Amino acid sequence: MRGAKSAKWVAIAAVVTMAATACGGGGDSASDDMDKGKADPNGIVTAQLSEPQNPLQPANAKESQGSRVLRTIFAGLVDYEPGTGKLEYVNAESVTPNDDSSEWTVKLKPGWKFHDGTPVTAKSYVDSWNWSANIANNQTNSSWFADIVGFDDVHPEKGKAKKDAMSGLKVVDDNTFTIKLTSPVSYFAYKLGYDVWAPLPEKFFSDPKGYGEKPVGNGPYKFESWEHNKLIKVRKFAGYKGPNKAQNGGIDFKNYTTADAAYSDLRSNNVDWIEQVPTTALKTYKQDLGNRAIDQAYSAVQSIVPAFYSKSWKDVDPKVIQGLSQAIDRDTITKTVLQGTRQPADSYVAPGVLGYKKGALGDITKYDPAAAKKLIKEGGGVPGNKIQIQYNADQDHKPWVDAVCNSIRQATGVECTGDPKPTFQADLDARDAHKVKSMYRGGWVLDYPVNSNFMRDLYGSKAAGNTSGYANKEFDALSTEADKASSVDETVKKYQEAEQLLAKDMPAIPLWFYKVNSGQSTKILGKIPYGQDGDPIFDQVKVKK
Repeated sequence: MRGAKSAKWVAIAAVVTMAATACGGGGDSASDDMDKGKADPNGIVTAQLSEPQNPLQPANAKESQGSRVLRTIFAGLVDYEPGTGKLEYVNAESVTPNDDSSEWTVKLKPGWKFHDGTPVTAKSYVDSWNWSANIANNQTNSSWFADIVGFDDVHPEKGKAKKDAMSGLKVVDDNTFTIKLTSPVSYFAYKLGYDVWAPLPEKFFSDPKGYGEKPVGNGPYKFESWEHNKLIKVRKFAGYKGPNKAQNGGIDFKNYTTADAAYSDLRSNNVDWIEQVPTTALKTYKQDLGNRAIDQAYSAVQSIVPAFYSKSWKDVDPKVIQGLSQAIDRDTITKTVLQGTRQPADSYVAPGVLGYKKGALGDITKYDPAAAKKLIKEGGGVPGNKIQIQYNADQDHKPWVDAVCNSIRQATGVECTGDPKPTFQADLDARDAHKVKSMYRGGWVLDYPVNSNFMRDLYGSKAAGNTSGYANKEFDALSTEADKASSVDETVKKYQEAEQLLAKDMPAIPLWFYKVNSGQSTKILGKIPYGQDGDPIFDQVKVKK
């Protein structure tokens, strides 16, 4: 995400081990007592959040902030088993394909209720998906339903919807429905763990705007309040039927406008978790926090992305972008500016995801000033011999943006500057409005653990995650072919082939893979458990009495 942050695939074993052992010396001695004490089942967790871009509707968050809240309020059909990535049923009793994976049957666990007391039924899912896919409702992730027969009727490329419902969705009974796809998708069940597939209560459809401000879900927490740009509160739902019942009383999501302010509050125990320590503290945060420090990898990649819809970049030769990529000294920047907290990227796909292949991009991500100049010259030069990198200033991106620009400038002579937007919301709004001047910071986190999520869902010409204007019919065709493969393994292999096309086309410049470099307060009992999306598994966080 996003970038978007979405699915809760729990970290693979090696990552879990790292999370359990990572710590620094020194720090407050109180941090050594993190495993002592008893859990308060009604204790409130406080966590950092920026203002969500859109109303809190399941299909309206392709960014990490709104998604972080939605995942506490809504429970989906499936999740992923810790350590293996195997499907784990949540609201679903089963999700079963036909012989060629072109039609799927979903059976629900009976007895589930929304937070308003109404039942969760097959119709709750079908109505939610039909509403979310409808072009009239302007949901940012509506393209996720494009595999379903009848999507074009509710979401045509031009004009108004021809129908209110996709013909591929059929309610069989209160706890059963079927999904007919336009063509086979071997890994479709994996996709169902994403926020967009959540159900909606019947009353939502009479007031979608109101429910976006005060959502009613079926998850482990129920919504309590939203004070815009300040605070969102969710509280434990006693009637939750899922396997992941909340181990705390609720979460207060606190808004911060700078990473430094959030870190200051963490050190003072005024917030229990922050998204990332500021760059200025990367060298010292393990000493500052002691055992409270977190240092672990997760499945996400950071890139810089050209605005291909702009006049200057519309017809740029991919060699120019390849040259800019080879002008970036990833090794030095990650070791110095980022204090070893990132891993230089060598693929469009993040490690820990099915289909990640080490060194997939070859020399394109290797620093080579001579090769960079040669490629840029062969490609006709950088438009105007200058670039700007747009980023959100409410997180600490400026130091690495400046370092990337310095590297490009010194290696090639191309002028490069940062273009800060005050908040992540403002950054995303500029992307969606096609107002990016040159390039923007892209950060993408897994929605489900298959390499297609880092390619089709980001670089497909009609994908919701594609905000750059990139389009390639050959890539779209390869993606469709990969989706029709007879097994997930075959799909993964074909997407690895598609990645080689991206390497030639350069829809973005991968920079590095992320780590969680964060911390927790002394109020938390034990270590915060993390998912492979880099977020805490909030329902499993325990607060001390």
